[in-house]
Amino acid sequence: MFRPRWVAFHLACLLGIVVMVNLSFWQLRRLDDKRDFNRIVTERSQLDPVDVASLDFGSETEIDSLDWRAVGAVGTYATDEQVVVVNRSQNGVAGVNVVTPLVLDDGRAIAIVRGFLPLSQVDSPPDAPEGEVRLVGTLRESDERRTGQPADVAGDVEQLLRLDVARLQEQVDFELLPMYVLLEVSAPADSDLLAPVVSPDLSEGPHLSYAVQWLIFAVAVVVGWVLAVQRSRRAMRRKSSTTSGP
Repeated sequence: MFRPRWVAFHLACLLGIVVMVNLSFWQLRRLDDKRDFNRIVTERSQLDPVDVASLDFGSETEIDSLDWRAVGAVGTYATDEQVVVVNRSQNGVAGVNVVTPLVLDDGRAIAIVRGFLPLSQVDSPPDAPEGEVRLVGTLRESDERRTGQPADVAGDVEQLLRLDVARLQEQVDFELLPMYVLLEVSAPADSDLLAPVVSPDLSEGPHLSYAVQWLIFAVAVVVGWVLAVQRSRRAMRRKSSTTSGP
């Protein structure tokens, strides 16, 4: 059992068990994160909408606490500042999100994701409602560029890779609030061509089943190790009895 070949086998089994158990715990941590996310989204989206102009966006902590909050807003769309966020998809359909800043009564503005538009209609995004608009939606944190993702090109553009409010601010004359709103309803109503952006999946996902599977794999390695050792010992005993016979 302590020959180099067997030592390597023992270590490989031990390493496999440690890795699989840790993967199981990782999936359980992801399950906890998913449950926390679901709870936050559910609780904040069910609150009575609050006027977005009255909110304090003074710190990152306050912004984090407002993510997924139900809000209302009153203002006028700045249609000449409209952009689309490309490479979006909904229900298996590729398209873009149409974003139009809403100018509030105090002169500030907030980016409104008015809805999803399939690629077949991207060349002619519907105009935003004219005049004063009253809307209700979900407040979201600004999108950030992740490692390895391409950057948006400089200058005034009509297409963005993500809804980075700071990037949009570079080409908008109004002071933008640091978050954006996913539109749910408005008066007057927006175009029927725009589909509301789908809500996040609030299921727990496959994390629990994956955690159980990794534990089963770890147990299988233990069982396989025991069987291999027992088989080797039986083989050694047979060999020993044969060589010691008359």
